[in-house]
Amino acid sequence: MAPSRTERAVIVGAGLAALRAAEAMRAAGFSGPLAVVGDEPYRPYDRPPLSKHVLTGETPPDATALPGRPGLALDWHLGVPAARLDRTAQEVHLADGRALPYDRLLIATGTRARPWPNPHEGRMPGVFTLRGRDDAAALRAALAAGPRRVVVIGAGFIGCEVARVCRSLGLPATLVDPGPTPLARVLGSTVGGVVGALLREDGVDLRFGAQVEWLEDEGGRLVRAHLTDGTRIEAEVAVVALGAVRNTAWLTGSGLSADPGGVDCDADGHVLDADGRPDPRIAAAGDVARFPHPLYDGRRVALEHWGHAEAQAVHAGRLLAGDRPDAPYSAMPTFWSMQGDVMVKSVGLTDGADAVAIAYGDLAARRFVALYGRAGRCIAAVSVDCARWLPACAELIAARAPFPPDGAAVDRNARSLDILAPGLP
Repeated sequence: MAPSRTERAVIVGAGLAALRAAEAMRAAGFSGPLAVVGDEPYRPYDRPPLSKHVLTGETPPDATALPGRPGLALDWHLGVPAARLDRTAQEVHLADGRALPYDRLLIATGTRARPWPNPHEGRMPGVFTLRGRDDAAALRAALAAGPRRVVVIGAGFIGCEVARVCRSLGLPATLVDPGPTPLARVLGSTVGGVVGALLREDGVDLRFGAQVEWLEDEGGRLVRAHLTDGTRIEAEVAVVALGAVRNTAWLTGSGLSADPGGVDCDADGHVLDADGRPDPRIAAAGDVARFPHPLYDGRRVALEHWGHAEAQAVHAGRLLAGDRPDAPYSAMPTFWSMQGDVMVKSVGLTDGADAVAIAYGDLAARRFVALYGRAGRCIAAVSVDCARWLPACAELIAARAPFPPDGAAVDRNARSLDILAPGLP
């Protein structure tokens, strides 16, 4: 049902998803008051540059603002987080005591960096996480001071990018992770091994199959990291890159189906209550939304991808404006990361893959597309400096094609399809 002109909408979250949802609502004809709540004091900004160009000093933190459509008539409430949701009164309560009434509500609170498990060590000077603008500014200042060594804890995309930035700045960097290669949990050891080789060639000290047990300070500042095997790494800066936590704590007691893994939605995008019933006045979008993806047999997924946040926000914005989409949200997940001068891009979800194949290009030349299979079906693909072949792989994934596919197209310099690494984590 289309909302009336007097209905009020609130978007909780002030990132990419919030901005694109607000634009979609206005474009779909929502003309009522529209408030946006954000715990940071900034209007929506782009996060990918934070772990790259902002850390190198090429881009100031305040130059990352996202472009938006003019004339949206938004009521901004920035620098104050949402504290709780009262669905009976239809109010969002803020941490400063104010309450914002709503008729339509979008939950787009995203994620925060997972902290170091020891709070005392995590707060000591020299220990950083990287998620927001202020995080990037603080870490940039620490790197510009020329620490004798930086230890990066966690070899996911952010950890790898930070380690590489340190080397580009001429700083010694050690990357520690319990996995066998960088990105092993996401990409498997075959593709992760290529990323590891690139990092090693850049001079990153790689410590895999290792874990940091505790961080030591002297005079109140970080001086070294202690590994579980007794090894010590002298370092003045530690970057904790252990993934993200979804911002759902403010929904405790709301009666919605939400936990640290995300907010549950139905196929249309409406948020579910604790009994599994959709609330037609509330939707969710972006990193915090956990929804059934039709491409993966309705399995609930929560995605932390830039393109997904944008696409799902447009879908949710139209939904809340009363312009019901023709079909459930089903955009294929996509992701990209710059690892030095090498572009890594993906389509689909590698979760649960039991085999990987080099479908195009050459692994040894580090220009290839890896195709992932599960139970005999194509489910994802990752390209390393070879993105032109990704659309063909996306078609295989969308068609639920058998893995490995018969007659897969091969570049003239490529070898035949070859199963390389069964049993991905």
